[in-house]
Amino acid sequence: MQIKRLFDFPYYQLERFPREDALVTKKNGSWVKTSTQSFVDQSRAISRGLMKMGVEKDDKIAIISSVNRTEWNIMDIGIMQTGAQDVPIYPTISEEEYAYVLNHSESKMVFVSDQEVYDKVMAIKDQVPTLTEVFSFDDIPGCKSWEEVKEKGKETDNDKDLDAMMASIHEDELATLIYTSGTTGKPKGVMLSHKNISSNAINSETRLPIELGNSKALSFLPVCHIYERMLQYLYIYTGSGIYFAESLETISDNLKEVQPEVMSAVPRLLEKVYDKIIAKGADLDGVKKKLFFWAVELGLEWEPYGQNGWWYETKLKLAKKIIFSKWQEALGGNLKAIASGSAALQPRLARVFNAAGVPVMEGYGLTETSPVISVNDMRNNGFKIGTVGKMLPETDVQIASDGEIIINGPQRMLGYYKDQEKTDEAIDSNGYFHTGDIGEIDSEGFLKITDRKKEMFKTSGGKYVAPQLLENTMKQSRFIDQIMVIGEGEKMPAAIIQPNFEFLEDWANRKGISFKDHKDLVNNEKVITRFQKEVDQHNEKFGKWERVKRFELTPDVWSIEAGHLTPTMKLKRRNIKEAYQDLYDKIYHEKI
Repeated sequence: MQIKRLFDFPYYQLERFPREDALVTKKNGSWVKTSTQSFVDQSRAISRGLMKMGVEKDDKIAIISSVNRTEWNIMDIGIMQTGAQDVPIYPTISEEEYAYVLNHSESKMVFVSDQEVYDKVMAIKDQVPTLTEVFSFDDIPGCKSWEEVKEKGKETDNDKDLDAMMASIHEDELATLIYTSGTTGKPKGVMLSHKNISSNAINSETRLPIELGNSKALSFLPVCHIYERMLQYLYIYTGSGIYFAESLETISDNLKEVQPEVMSAVPRLLEKVYDKIIAKGADLDGVKKKLFFWAVELGLEWEPYGQNGWWYETKLKLAKKIIFSKWQEALGGNLKAIASGSAALQPRLARVFNAAGVPVMEGYGLTETSPVISVNDMRNNGFKIGTVGKMLPETDVQIASDGEIIINGPQRMLGYYKDQEKTDEAIDSNGYFHTGDIGEIDSEGFLKITDRKKEMFKTSGGKYVAPQLLENTMKQSRFIDQIMVIGEGEKMPAAIIQPNFEFLEDWANRKGISFKDHKDLVNNEKVITRFQKEVDQHNEKFGKWERVKRFELTPDVWSIEAGHLTPTMKLKRRNIKEAYQDLYDKIYHEKI
């Protein structure tokens, strides 16, 4: 069969690669498997139940889940088969944002995962006049269970109506509304068609080095984000079993239990994994410690395709045997690919993980491009450090006169829901979507991102500064967890820094520095002097006009919940600036 609509994927897997473990969720300490056949059957029961409850074509149904789980995927397919569209919502956004998205999308029903999400929805339910029903995956007193919908669809008396509806749905029709988390302003509803996402999954499969019908994937990035969601369709397409991690905290245990061949990651996670590995190495003694850091230094020099020569490869083989094999085991031992996206990956991390035999492949895309535009692939000379790889098949990328990356292809969105003005701003008359990213394409066809167009700024001296380049370089310091470079319209670039408190506390203890809390630490002169040394060291890589001249340390840990970060761990620059206006004023309005 040929895949045209998103709900075709499970049927394709049933025909080509039926599995007993198509979807697997851990419940009460045990992995509970749902077969491909059961996935299809339950999705159809949901569709029949929804139709009996009056759901019609183009209705909107929201899904809000704290973690990825089997029920989400069944609901996703079940909703789309009715001709309705689902609206996945980030669980961690505020009640006010819940109300905005539910009202803007005019959602008629909401399916929630647990008590916490249910409480947030019920707190604003009376503000959403279109919302008639709330169902839950978990058993919650006073809330209807999603099982009631399945029960309504148990009888197959309207199966012909369902088949007729499915047959009538065209690939170019709207499949889902995804509200961008956004670093500024109200979220925009990105309209993605069946073709947008299905073509992206099918074309991305050409870059995934796993065995068809015989692989497992670990899923933990939020499925309400198009990146993880598209990958799940890709996993279904390749006949891979999808195992849902319990939480971010259990990733290490889940990797060892599942031993997946493929998973996705954001750079922030890889940074944390690397920092933990380095911290363990620092605790070693004598020869073991020397060997550990010898291997790490070797890894940081890695180039693909044996470019370092035979002597380097000989040493690397030894390093893999005595050091890096333990890294592989800690990640399950079977990984063939980690797809890294959402933000820029530091080249040192790409080098050291790939040297260690943990293949991290960086890609690039946006919600508006369903999402993948380009991705690295170790096969066929398709990998280059410091780039986001070569373009996917059918993807046309151009570099505009101002350096902006513009893209057209089957993955380009339909537009922004109920906002023709913003749609016209984003998609030009030739059909190209303007990404807002600055980049270049080299002679071999590799795409390199240099900065965000909107985030570049000019100092008062008229010099352009690319903050992301500075930030990604500074975050190589073990002392720095998060950093935001500032200075638009000011005389110099500066930075607000959130220390890596776990590492900083260890360092302070070793140096005999006493402290009561984070506030004590960031105000300590020895700590500030040490951070100055880190900033000075990394500044050397930049021109004098773009170096960070001053910085302030914040005692807070930046988080999604507190509004510092988007759900995909990007900086909410405006929020951070507002939260630390006092530090901003201290930097620019005090005498130096």
